[in-house]
Amino acid sequence: MEWALSLLLNHPEVLGKARIEIDEHIGHDRLMDEADLAKLPYLRSVLNETLRMYPVAPLLVPHESSEECLVGGFRIPRGTILYVNLWAIQNDPKIWPDPSKFRPERFDKPEGARDGFKLMPFGYGRRSCPGEGLALRVVGLALGSVIQCFEWQKIGDKMVDMTEGSGFTLPKAQPLEVTCRPRACMRGLLSQI
Repeated sequence: MEWALSLLLNHPEVLGKARIEIDEHIGHDRLMDEADLAKLPYLRSVLNETLRMYPVAPLLVPHESSEECLVGGFRIPRGTILYVNLWAIQNDPKIWPDPSKFRPERFDKPEGARDGFKLMPFGYGRRSCPGEGLALRVVGLALGSVIQCFEWQKIGDKMVDMTEGSGFTLPKAQPLEVTCRPRACMRGLLSQI
């Protein structure tokens, strides 16, 4: 969520496009709910692009090879512990044109397609994260709701710092600091909560 808001504040045209999509499909007389997510493909593209650039866990859970095999032309002996560098795959310029550019439009396919093994922020196959569906729904609903209900502004004129921190997960080095205020069109609805 922090990475997504940071990217949106640095790219106000993307934030505006997501807000227009939400306003057109949901309006201002109710808050968005989980069922609305299927009608918001651009919001899903924003989430996919955020997870591509800043995966929650840059290294997937390690696996042990059960038998000798070849991976990318390299011999892997039986019993070798293997790590998948998800960050490297999802930021590889051979796979993603201009990988350092925030371009949600790269996912403008039906349902924001994952595009094979290129985008796999939750892993892939039998050992992928069982919480993927829940995570995408919760973050999609939260991000969509804050876009629908509030105007967001950076503090100062500088771009939001996108420096990555260190750790098992991929935190921002500097926490996001922003100001927000209710959108005029949503004040009446928000005052009833």
